[in-house]
Amino acid sequence: MKHMIRLANPSLLLLILSLLFTLLDAKQPSASETVHSRVWDIHTKQLPLPSCASQEIQKTLAAIPQPDLARAKYFPNKTKEEWREWVDYLNDSGAGGAKRWAKKYHVHIKKSELNGVTVYYLTPDSQMGQKTKHLFVFLHGGAYVFGGGMSGLPEGILIASRTQMPVIAVDYRMPPDYPFPTAVEDTVKVYKSLLKTHDAKSLAMGGSSAGGALTLSVVHKLKALKLPLPAALFVGTPWSDLSKRGDSLFVNEGIDRKIISYDGFVAAAAKLYADGKDLKEEGLSPVYGDFTGFPPTMLVTGTRDLFLSLTVRVHRKMKVAGVTADLNVFEGLSHVEYFIVPDSKESLETYRELKNFLNRYLK
Repeated sequence: MKHMIRLANPSLLLLILSLLFTLLDAKQPSASETVHSRVWDIHTKQLPLPSCASQEIQKTLAAIPQPDLARAKYFPNKTKEEWREWVDYLNDSGAGGAKRWAKKYHVHIKKSELNGVTVYYLTPDSQMGQKTKHLFVFLHGGAYVFGGGMSGLPEGILIASRTQMPVIAVDYRMPPDYPFPTAVEDTVKVYKSLLKTHDAKSLAMGGSSAGGALTLSVVHKLKALKLPLPAALFVGTPWSDLSKRGDSLFVNEGIDRKIISYDGFVAAAAKLYADGKDLKEEGLSPVYGDFTGFPPTMLVTGTRDLFLSLTVRVHRKMKVAGVTADLNVFEGLSHVEYFIVPDSKESLETYRELKNFLNRYLK
């Protein structure tokens, strides 16, 4: 006698068969269709304050309006002269802020020149007059357009104060007059000069946003030149891909309260900096380079950061290449918020981690 299988719930069988036929009938993408033609239309959602972030971050977000996405995406075409006027205005107005930070965080600023490039020595008051062999090479952010002169110093001042390590900030030249690869070339000039007085094992390099990406681009260049590499890197939420690729550029659009959207100013700055070159070129978008042999690297980002994916992609490529890479992701933080809310728990933790990281790897 044949065995018979009885289903306790016949309606369940009908449901399973219905789902199976639905999947089989679903339209599959043809060979001519690309993955980029497939998008999800996400309905509007309510986003509460990040309850697990620090009180400082929650208070900051509670005090500001929701980011205006439509306004952020609008950016009129500018002539070189209009770019230049805007850059000069922001650089001049930002210099005062750097002086206030230097006073608040007890850091001495000294302007100088190294190998034809303007630099700023940022020395903690506690280190004045002392000889220290360790030095942090700081590269400021600002979308490769802003942050010239003293206006780009605040994070470097914070690093000097909280790591208690002397910092040299490179005032690399920028667009509209000096597009890529000038920033890379200027930084390499400074680094070559430093190698005459410092062992590479006593040097660290880093910065945030464009400064973090520039750090990666410079190390790619140093590798190509077969120069000794810095002992450690600090790469904060790097603009590692100028070509608008990465999940968080879409997921966190309108949520990151600092950048808000890749479209608008950020896309215009990328175009200005690239000056007609392929945005996926290694020097412009260092995530596409070979990370084999890179120094130990500390990376920082946040869950609301538009550049979260750009940081994660760099970290993954480093791990695959066998590089020591320490990824720090903070709950609720937008782009560089660990720096622009300097007295928050997240900021204090970031630079305490950095101090420990540098002490671990600098000789």
